[in-house]
Amino acid sequence: MRAARAANTKRWLDVVRHKMAGVSIKNFTRQHSKLWATLPFSDVAESVLPEWDISLVFAGEARARALNKKLRGKSYTPNVLSYVVGDRSGEIIICLSEVEEQASAYNLVPSTYCLYLFIHGMLHLKGQEHSVTMEQWEQKLLTRYGTAHSHRNRHRDVPGKTGRR
Repeated sequence: MRAARAANTKRWLDVVRHKMAGVSIKNFTRQHSKLWATLPFSDVAESVLPEWDISLVFAGEARARALNKKLRGKSYTPNVLSYVVGDRSGEIIICLSEVEEQASAYNLVPSTYCLYLFIHGMLHLKGQEHSVTMEQWEQKLLTRYGTAHSHRNRHRDVPGKTGRR
């Protein structure tokens, strides 16, 4: 009984809540924060959408898939979702298992790919749609805050996979 209670307490503690200058982070996965703990989410947020409150949620596959179904009517597990939740407020959901699985397809380490997905979500919150202009902004921001990569026309879909949109 004590072990079960300790496990439940640990699970709750793993739902990490950080507040970083306009970005609050919640981790609902069993993955450790070392993947994303040092990434400059608040700097990116301040650069793209100054004075906005952003909720960044790290979700597992089941939660991400359920939210994708509810919010977009899509039945696959997304790597990133973003939506406006109020005046100057938005939420970005990143599926860490998708980050781990897809990063190498873009010649990126998972932490850099995670930052790229955050940038992608921020640009959608700003109103950007998939375009060359959006890709240029992604490259510029990734160069400034992370590591640039050279894939074009990549958006959020893994090369060679179909039915993702």
